[in-house]
Amino acid sequence: MRFLLTVSSLSLALLSGCASLPESTPVPVQASSPAAAAPEELSPITQGSAKRDNVATLNLPNDLWERIRKGYQMPDLDTHLVSDRTQWYAAKPDYLSRMTGRSNKYLYHIVEEIEARKMPMELALLPFIESAFNPQAVSSARASGMWQFMPATGKSFDLKQNAFRDDRRDVEASTRAALDYLERLHKMFGDWHLALAAYNWGEGNVGKAIARNKRAGLPTGYTDLTMPMETRMYVPKLQAMKNIVGNPPQFNVVLPSIPNHPYFQSVPLPRDMDVSVIAKLADISEQDFKALNPSAHRPVLLAAGSPKILLPWDNAEVFQRNYEASSLSRMASWTAWIAPATMKVAEAAKRVNMSEADFRAINNIPPRMIIKAGSALLVPRSAGMLGDVTAQVADHGKLDLSPEAVAKRKANAKAGKNSKGTKTASAKASKGSGKTQVAKR
Repeated sequence: MRFLLTVSSLSLALLSGCASLPESTPVPVQASSPAAAAPEELSPITQGSAKRDNVATLNLPNDLWERIRKGYQMPDLDTHLVSDRTQWYAAKPDYLSRMTGRSNKYLYHIVEEIEARKMPMELALLPFIESAFNPQAVSSARASGMWQFMPATGKSFDLKQNAFRDDRRDVEASTRAALDYLERLHKMFGDWHLALAAYNWGEGNVGKAIARNKRAGLPTGYTDLTMPMETRMYVPKLQAMKNIVGNPPQFNVVLPSIPNHPYFQSVPLPRDMDVSVIAKLADISEQDFKALNPSAHRPVLLAAGSPKILLPWDNAEVFQRNYEASSLSRMASWTAWIAPATMKVAEAAKRVNMSEADFRAINNIPPRMIIKAGSALLVPRSAGMLGDVTAQVADHGKLDLSPEAVAKRKANAKAGKNSKGTKTASAKASKGSGKTQVAKR
């Protein structure tokens, strides 16, 4: 009993936030010999005698949805469009189930990043609106990834797009870029609803709409601006998801439980590896690996361009252990080849000992295209090739294609110009020769 009381007393002292004992508190000294004085008898702690000042209450949510609700900061939008979209989502339980089922892999990371920046937690729901939490989503306007970045906007936020990876689909990189962009837009407009409108429509368009209203003496809030219907519906969609997540029973919705715990962790990629090899070492399916590493749209990952990978929390250690124990001398069956000149696909395939069909498939080359000089392409790695692809190629390699018809027209035009130039020169020579002959006469 005395031992238990001692532990309890120590625990209470620690919970009181005392990193060290006050100077006035006597510190007992351990007896150095059996003759030393015995420690003072401990008295039982009675109810009310334990002081609880400054004890922090640890009330961590077990469920991630609860954590999201507690982080709401944006003013609510209450319009007929919000009611319409809320009813629309609530009436589609299968669609909601698919979206929320996909989100459980990524939502904890997004919540952590938003919380660290002290941003409104409503933003964690934005991928529901942008891509239905599908990191492979591609729009008709070529926006890509969970946060739907356009190519140019992605590059401006350091999302690399090359022959071997597209960071617009990368879970960590695209989340960082999206929050950077949203922070910048909020500083620009001073209003989260306007910042969201700019994320969808572009800051230039929102700025022009605000300027038009100012000139007309009109209000400049989100609901006051003239904008495309897609942008007009954008914030109401987010508000609808906010309403549903905020109180699922009110809308007869059941959200799947998402633990308030990381789903994945980052692991260094030590060398070039086939996706199939990584999945095998991590003891997961290729489908699960690609879900966490959607920027890896090729069958091989190049370590110099993708220095880390994401793996499910419990499988990260499995991967490290299996990699260290592996006796494989080569873990990648593909490497990069740089086209030495502009050439037809059939010619390139022949040079690397592949069929044209396989070469097109692995490099995603559509019909009636030619390969420009300097293009980086995937080709089989020879048995004796052990070195990995260089950082320059892995990080900056581009696949440049040109339509065959355009190339043919340019070639014909060039040939015609040369032919015309030759005839003109010949004619001038002939004419000059005649003059010379006349002069000689």
